[in-house]
Amino acid sequence: MPTTRPVRPSAPAQSEHPNSATRPVSAAQAASPTPAPGTPAAAAAPGTPRSQAKENRRQALLAAAAWLFALHGFNRVSLEDLGAAAGVSGPAVYRHFQGKQAVLGDLLLTVSRELLDGGRRVIAETTDPLAALRRLVGFQVEFALGKPDVIRVQDRDFSNLSQKDQSEVRALQRNYVEIWVEVLALLHPGTDAVELRMRAHATFGLINSTPHSVRNHGRKIAPKTARPLLESMALAALTVNVPQAS
Repeated sequence: MPTTRPVRPSAPAQSEHPNSATRPVSAAQAASPTPAPGTPAAAAAPGTPRSQAKENRRQALLAAAAWLFALHGFNRVSLEDLGAAAGVSGPAVYRHFQGKQAVLGDLLLTVSRELLDGGRRVIAETTDPLAALRRLVGFQVEFALGKPDVIRVQDRDFSNLSQKDQSEVRALQRNYVEIWVEVLALLHPGTDAVELRMRAHATFGLINSTPHSVRNHGRKIAPKTARPLLESMALAALTVNVPQAS
């Protein structure tokens, strides 16, 4: 995957971001009138405490899925496992997702969109190509160090996505790669796009190997140590000039 380790959910609901932890509905929320079925208010309006609580629960389920799928593999995790890790019953998962495959799809689609959006922000905010490349590398390293579970899931369980989700994830990731290619083309004028894509993909392989490379004989290397090393190695690979054949 041109794909911040979720906090391992232990009984009810920890999640990968502070604002995605589950939050119980208050007594005031519980007492609010229930909208009639079929009305727009039946699905909680964006920004309401109810909708925020629902989104928090969804994020907790995704964090649990990333951890459990990475640990055991998609096929060995049940909806009951996911619900228990997020502090809900198995059937309650259906309030947020149509099934386990939908959870996997949401997990990988969400992260693919995050990467694409982040890459687009970099090139929108940075005009110097070398500075843009440094920011792209830093962005990818931050992602890889922060979400190694998602990288494991992408590598191992991509084939368990529906065909529709596979196609959408691939499209998002291709667009993300092309952002890198556009920046690299400015630094290596005249270089064929195929070679630039190879550089980008090879760099993703280097950076995304962090689920394995940040561990040494069972000891985890601290991100503050791993980050500058990964960034310097990636930049070296991306900016090196290929010697001409004699």
